[in-house]
Amino acid sequence: MLLAPVHRGLWPRTAGPIGGSARWRRLLQTQAAAWHLDAAVAFDIDGVLVRGARTLDEGRRALRILGGDNRLGRRIPFVLLTNGGGVSEAAKAADLSRRLGVAISPQQVVLAHSPMQALAAQYASRHILVVGGAGRRCADIARAYGFGNVSTPDDVVAWRPAAWPFMDVPDGSGAGAGRDFARDPFHAVMVLHDSFNFGRDLQVATDVLRSRDATAGGAPTGRQSVPLYMSNSDLVFSNEYPRPRFGQGAFHVCLHAMWDALTGGAALEHTRFGKPFRVQYDFAERLLDRLALDAAPDTSVPQLRARRRIYAVGDNPAADIAGANGAGWTSVLVRTGVFAGGPGANDPAHPAAMVVDHVADAVEWIIDSERKRMGLA
Repeated sequence: MLLAPVHRGLWPRTAGPIGGSARWRRLLQTQAAAWHLDAAVAFDIDGVLVRGARTLDEGRRALRILGGDNRLGRRIPFVLLTNGGGVSEAAKAADLSRRLGVAISPQQVVLAHSPMQALAAQYASRHILVVGGAGRRCADIARAYGFGNVSTPDDVVAWRPAAWPFMDVPDGSGAGAGRDFARDPFHAVMVLHDSFNFGRDLQVATDVLRSRDATAGGAPTGRQSVPLYMSNSDLVFSNEYPRPRFGQGAFHVCLHAMWDALTGGAALEHTRFGKPFRVQYDFAERLLDRLALDAAPDTSVPQLRARRRIYAVGDNPAADIAGANGAGWTSVLVRTGVFAGGPGANDPAHPAAMVVDHVADAVEWIIDSERKRMGLA
């Protein structure tokens, strides 16, 4: 069963002026005349601005255009809206600032798990199993969000290596090496990022979800013991490899298949975050509101939203374009990632408002569209 959350009034725990400083806010205010706040852009990252470790030249050019090097002569606010994750918003902003050659604030970054911060109030002291990512990064991210009692599949295997006997576990490894997971029940399973060890993570997550007492070692039952949260559903994603790679959605498919096989088809309920779900777009729009208010503090959110058009640029029709269309944004599909349609092609299931070769072309089209709205074309 799909439970797509919409958290009204959600604002990230890192809320505050863009850039987190009064200096940044003053800079935006002094440049208010140079801003075009009737438009905003949300970029996907992988397959649009970068491809894995390779930064696309068109990505650098696109952000220069939005920075004022355009026929409007004005800057247009933007956010980065990705189904990626596994790092903090601050780390992602710093990495992309370096790679793309522009200053990007953590408050301009929406990762797949960013809106999951809203769950911290409910689970602040409750024991959660955090799945995905490299090492303990996702556990650290969860703690930074306000989840105070976090364990990982690695901790469970460190407690009892026979839980996943297909890997060597050094003595004393894992934060849970001294914890008794047979007596310490979980209250939720949260998949924050792509699994770096499919087999182990499937085993431990399934153990907890099926356990009669919600522990890692409890007797299995035929029904779900705790809630399951998933940060994104992308079956594939684009990197520097010539063909798309399996994403977190592939882990979900495997988890559901194992659940069906073990329970005889019992329902596995879950709440999904990430694109194309509306919670992600509501979160991103609030970031755009804050950016605009920092640049022009005399305006209001209702005034901004009444006249603002948000453009979303992405490469994955099922995530980027479907989500943007569902949110009422103007979608632009690029051919540098998952979508590989030729000239004149669009995605039949999730057609974009415009299809272009790359992100720089997308931004040029956005500028032209805004000029027409202003009667300048």
